[in-house]
Amino acid sequence: MQVAAVQHTIVWHDPSANHAHLAPLIAAAAQEGADLVVLSEMFSTGFSMDTECVAQAPEGPSVTFLQEQAALHGVWIAGSVPVADQTDALPVNRLVLAGPQGEQHHYDKEHPFSFAGEDQHYRPGQQPVTVSVHGVRCTLTVCYDLRFVESYWPLAAHTDCYLVVANWPQTRRHHWRTLLAARAIENQAYVVGVNRVGSDLNLEYSGDSVILSPLGEVLAECPPGMEATLMAEVDPGQVAEVRSQFPFMNDRRP
Repeated sequence: MQVAAVQHTIVWHDPSANHAHLAPLIAAAAQEGADLVVLSEMFSTGFSMDTECVAQAPEGPSVTFLQEQAALHGVWIAGSVPVADQTDALPVNRLVLAGPQGEQHHYDKEHPFSFAGEDQHYRPGQQPVTVSVHGVRCTLTVCYDLRFVESYWPLAAHTDCYLVVANWPQTRRHHWRTLLAARAIENQAYVVGVNRVGSDLNLEYSGDSVILSPLGEVLAECPPGMEATLMAEVDPGQVAEVRSQFPFMNDRRP
């Protein structure tokens, strides 16, 4: 499977502008042969705590945008959206995975980022989600989840590729790259880390998007601070080969 990671800017609180900006980037990735296109966390609004302004219905404009783009280009598309799915509860930070035949799966971020007050505005998700895309078992994760090894380890045996979408600030870029590599190496799985660039009201983002092999090797990476799309092949056979050659997972203890 060919995976495209789109490192892009975000217009603050303007879904329409972000949809218009991303549509040609998605089209270009599909034309280059992508089977799965991955966008950033909160790709249509920015990482906003103003949920009354940005939270959308489960089938709101940004989820609809993903569905329409997937059908138009015959690809799978993933991106995170602030979703208000219950009238009596906080919204969720929802990573939506839309397929070309109308398939739709979603994962709600399990670890709201309390350092920025996300836990006061978004409720945590309750369960992991792994989806088979073109025979590749993809586990969905969002940004701050990356710091919690226990969210990755239990799923490794049934995962070929972890998707990590983020708004990870430039000030902690070293953490981002180090943790992505650690998750790939310790779980012997591909990791696709997609981060935004540009700035919001308070922070700068350098991107540093990367696709890593099951050995933690860099297969493709974006230049920091620039919009770019990177692409690499993800092969479940390679995951099986690495795990057979280096059967470290057999030594894990409960």
